Amino acid sequence: MNGMLEQLKEQLMARIDTDDLLEVDKVNRYIKLRELDLACSEAIDKDGATIVIENGSQRFIKAHPSMNEKSKLNSQMIALEKSINFTNGSLVPASPASSVEGKQGDYEPGDLV
Repeated sequence: MNGMLEQLKEQLMARIDTDDLLEVDKVNRYIKLRELDLACSEAIDKDGATIVIENGSQRFIKAHPSMNEKSKLNSQMIALEKSINFTNGSLVPASPASSVEGKQGDYEPGDLV
């Protein structure tokens, strides 16, 4: 594990109850997902964002397979971040309320005619 991931793990572990094995497992899974994400980034940096597929006399250019994997890993990491029970605040801020009902704005009821 590189230094940046070790520091990230230490920071995350400091924000959870380390006696809760489920939360510790979530942090470990998050770090593993980050390792896989970095490996995908290295492969993309090495090979480029596109690759050439040759099938007999045909040549196709397509997106690097790691691009799709990075997208999946990102979704998994976001979901895992939301599920971790941080003791001193959430890593991911809560989304603002989307409902307009009951809120007073800078308008008068007559403006809605």
